[in-house]
Amino acid sequence: MAAPSPPPHQSAIKSPPRWLAFLGNVRELVVKELISLWRDRSLLVLVAYAFTLAIVLQANGMKHDLNRATVGVVDEDNSALSNAILDALLPPRFQRPVPLAPQQVDPAMDAARYTFVINFPPDFQSDVLAGRAPSVQLLIDATSLMQAGLGANDISAIFQEEVNRFVLRHSEGVASPVELQVRVAFNQGLESSWFTGTMGLITNITMLSVLLAGAALIREREHGTLEHLLVLPVHPSEIMLAKILANGAVILAGSAFSIVAVLKWGLGMGIAGSIPLFLAGTALYLFFTASLGIFLGTLAGSMPQFGLLFFLTVLPMNMLSGGFTPLESMPQWLQVVMQASPSTQFVAFAQAILYRGAGIETVWPRFAATFGMGVLFFAVALARFRVFLAAQQ
Repeated sequence: MAAPSPPPHQSAIKSPPRWLAFLGNVRELVVKELISLWRDRSLLVLVAYAFTLAIVLQANGMKHDLNRATVGVVDEDNSALSNAILDALLPPRFQRPVPLAPQQVDPAMDAARYTFVINFPPDFQSDVLAGRAPSVQLLIDATSLMQAGLGANDISAIFQEEVNRFVLRHSEGVASPVELQVRVAFNQGLESSWFTGTMGLITNITMLSVLLAGAALIREREHGTLEHLLVLPVHPSEIMLAKILANGAVILAGSAFSIVAVLKWGLGMGIAGSIPLFLAGTALYLFFTASLGIFLGTLAGSMPQFGLLFFLTVLPMNMLSGGFTPLESMPQWLQVVMQASPSTQFVAFAQAILYRGAGIETVWPRFAATFGMGVLFFAVALARFRVFLAAQQ
C-alpha cells in the first residue's frame, strides 16, 4: 500500500488577494460600527430628531416671509382712500391695524407693541386727487429686522397700488402704459418653509456626519475598544473607511426618509429634481464630512474638546456656504476662498436638484469638485489617523 503523500507546505497555501481581504475587513468593521451606533441610544435619538422634528420646527419657526405683523394707525384724514389702504393690509401678512391717538405712538413703539405705525395726515385724500403728493409717515421698529424689511416693501407696494386704483376711479388720470408682470420660478407660492426646511436638512447632514464620525472614534478610545482594533490584522485605512461607510449609510438613510416623509409629505414641498441624484451627491459629500469628523476626533482628547473644535470649524463652514447668505453678498476674496469648501459645492448642487430640477448634466462639475476635495481631505485625515494610532500603541 502506497504511503500517503505529505501535506503541502504552509507556504504553498494561497492566501486570498489583498483587495478581497481589504473588502472583507471593511465589511466586518462596518458591521461593528453599526452595532456600536445602535447601542448608543443617545446618538440614535439625536439622529432621529435631526431628520424629523428639528426640520419641522425650523421650517415653521424660521419664517422668511411676512407673517402677522402688528400695525398701528393714526388716521387724521379718515377718508375713503386711507380706509382702502388699511383694508388692503390683510392677514396672514398683517394683523388688523389698531387705531391710535397721536400721543399713543411713542409709548407704543417704546413698548414694542407694533412693528409698523402709519400716520395719515389731514386732507390726505384731497391732496392726492389734487396732485399735491402728500407725505405719509411710516414708523418701523427695526429690531424685528426680517419683518421690518419685508413689511416696508409690502406696505409701499400696497400704498402705490391703492392710490393708483383710487386716482383712476375718481379722476381723469391715465393709467401707466407699462405694466410689470411678475412670474415666480421654482416656488410659485413663495413658501419660506420649503426653503428653511431644505436648508435645515442640508445643515443637519453636515453637522451629523461630522459628529457621528468623530464621536465614533472618541467612543472607541473611551471604551477601550481601540486597543482591540490595534492588535487585529487590519490597516488604518480599513478602520477609517469603515467608519465613513457606516456613519455615511446612517446619514443617507435619514436624508432619504426626511426628504420623502418630512419635506414632501409633511411640508407639502414639491421636489423638482431626482431624489436618487441628490443622495448620490450627498454620498460624495459625506466622504469629506466624515473624514473631517475623524480628523477632529484625532485632535480632541474627549467629547467636550471635540465639541469645541466642532463649533470652531463646522458652524463657520455652514454659515459661509451660501445657504443662508448668498455668496454674491460676501467680499470678493471670501467668495473665492469658499469655492474651495465642499460645503459650498454641496449647497449649490442640493439647491439646484431639489429646487430647480437640475440633472446630472448640470451638477456634474460640482459633484466632481466635491469628490476631488473629499479624496484630498481623506488622504490628509488618513495621514493624521495613522499618526494617532501609532501614538496609541
